[in-house]
Amino acid sequence: MKQSSTSLGLVIAVIAAAAFGVSGAFVKPLLEAGWSPASAVTLRALLGGALLLPFALVALRGRWSALWRARWRVLAMALVGVAGTQLVYFAALESIPVGTAILIEYLAPLLLVAFIWATSRRMPKLVVLIGSVVALVGLVLVVSPGGGGSLAVVGLLFAALAAVGCAVYYVVAARPNDGLPPVALAASGLVLGGLVLGLAGLLGLVPFAVTFGTVRMLGTATPWWVPLLIVGIIGTALAYAASITASGMLGSRLASFAGLLEVVAAALYAWLLLGENLTVLQLLGGVLILAGIAFVRSEKSVQPLEAAVPTRLGALPVESSGG
Repeated sequence: MKQSSTSLGLVIAVIAAAAFGVSGAFVKPLLEAGWSPASAVTLRALLGGALLLPFALVALRGRWSALWRARWRVLAMALVGVAGTQLVYFAALESIPVGTAILIEYLAPLLLVAFIWATSRRMPKLVVLIGSVVALVGLVLVVSPGGGGSLAVVGLLFAALAAVGCAVYYVVAARPNDGLPPVALAASGLVLGGLVLGLAGLLGLVPFAVTFGTVRMLGTATPWWVPLLIVGIIGTALAYAASITASGMLGSRLASFAGLLEVVAAALYAWLLLGENLTVLQLLGGVLILAGIAFVRSEKSVQPLEAAVPTRLGALPVESSGG
């Protein structure tokens, strides 16, 4: 039964990664038209949360107490998993290349492995260590960091904080739901997180600019709301709901490794939809990420990190986000 649940969880995790990967290809036309990254992510989060809200209300009918019991989990998802991770990621991009920032952020699975190792004082099994190394090599090949630009220490620190935030996302998503449906956690986290991002924009903490003309999407002039709607429906609402569901079934560690497929999906979409190059090394990197996931999946006695995380936001340890 557990084997079947894990297999289903992996399928849902792949769907989530494929949905998250859509974001880059459809946000890019907005950015090229003058939108700032913060404004695109803010409206994406608010739109995704609003789309999920009716489903969350139906799922919560008669179980409103579950939302109150999970209030610290919802706040952690909104403040750290959604808003905080995005803010520090954008801050990192001001001084380091995009590829480097993405590579550091997606070290989150290795953070989870290291945290369990440090707190349990037991070295992970060999298959987990091999899987971690193989997946990391694959990630480097897919992302291909570098390409010019300075590597300011402050940018690296912000990117590291984004990695911690990404790890928080998976831990919070994988916690026992205590009656709170995954769609309700996704909707409430996105709405609150979007409001926090919007407030940060209004206060001038991040650049916030939007345009309401036409954008170039797939080679044609398109109203600005079309790519935003696609990102809101697929890259946010579907992606977060599926990712949280999969994390609850797989646990934070395996779910975070499966989440690495998002960078593979993003590269494929950029190739298919934007005509960007897809190299043999990137394809090899995708294969290595899959191999790394397989190694981690084969480890039978996983110590669930989320089981040890306190339920109150104020008691969350430092180590405990995607598009």
